[in-house]
Amino acid sequence: MAQQIEHTTLPIRGLNLHVAQVGKDELGTVVFLHGFPEIWYTWRHQMLAVAAAGYRAIAPDSRGYGLSDQPPEDEEATWEDLVADVLGILDALSISKAFMVGKDFGAMPAYDFALRHPDRTRGVMCLGIPFSPVPLTIDTMPEGFYILRWREPGRAEADFGRHDVRRVVRTIYILFSRSDIPVADQGQEIMDLADLSTPLPPWFTEEDLDAYAALYEKSGFRFPLQIPYRALHRMTKHVDAKFQVPVFMVMGEKDYCFKFPGFETAMRSGIMNTFAPDLKITYIPEGCHFVQEQFPEQVNDLLLGFLKDHP
Repeated sequence: MAQQIEHTTLPIRGLNLHVAQVGKDELGTVVFLHGFPEIWYTWRHQMLAVAAAGYRAIAPDSRGYGLSDQPPEDEEATWEDLVADVLGILDALSISKAFMVGKDFGAMPAYDFALRHPDRTRGVMCLGIPFSPVPLTIDTMPEGFYILRWREPGRAEADFGRHDVRRVVRTIYILFSRSDIPVADQGQEIMDLADLSTPLPPWFTEEDLDAYAALYEKSGFRFPLQIPYRALHRMTKHVDAKFQVPVFMVMGEKDYCFKFPGFETAMRSGIMNTFAPDLKITYIPEGCHFVQEQFPEQVNDLLLGFLKDHP
């Protein structure tokens, strides 16, 4: 299936960024921005669906991920870089305007790009992460909460370093596909929350795991620990945000992120409407954190409906 997707490397802002793409741009372009522990491959189902519908699909590996270059170790990781990288990719491919689709931390640059560059954005669809005008508050979470553990310098490196890359990606996929927030007990590390006897989700194959593991073998986890986890407090604030483009939010109700402080309130209370006048929210009752891989046909239908509603 993924063999139809072409791969190229673009020199963007001093780094060579890997970009997967498919489709002819008859109706427009859709840019897919991944989260963690993902890479371009997480969008394989959606890319082929939009290409078959007449759109061009573009999915970069974020800087520091997969086949894209690593930023210098002494360079502070910023969210603004991710937005600027997307702009650089559009310019390099001579694309004047595109839809942004973001998942997990990829939602942040998708929202941010639409706010900074409304003239280059046709619409925004994000999975799993509602728009927030201020950085996520996590200090009320228990000490064993995975983000608190992973933002601690050296903690995740030591934890991950006990296993090979394939085992690390496997464990994170298992933990993140559950409906409960990953929290370690005292004296336990996050990688201890699953072992090799724990089955993969039924919609995630060993071949899928091989594809992810091969790319993390190249990139490692240095930058993925910087963004998102160790840069969450430096996220751009948009207290007076007002989206000038349509915004579509899709949330799996079994996504563990739904239990983060303020997430459900942000989505069900109407707060997002104050920032996005043209807002639609859809819930997938059994959807987990990886809803685009778990229920690809359902997500594809929602995505294509959004694209067609905004020709």
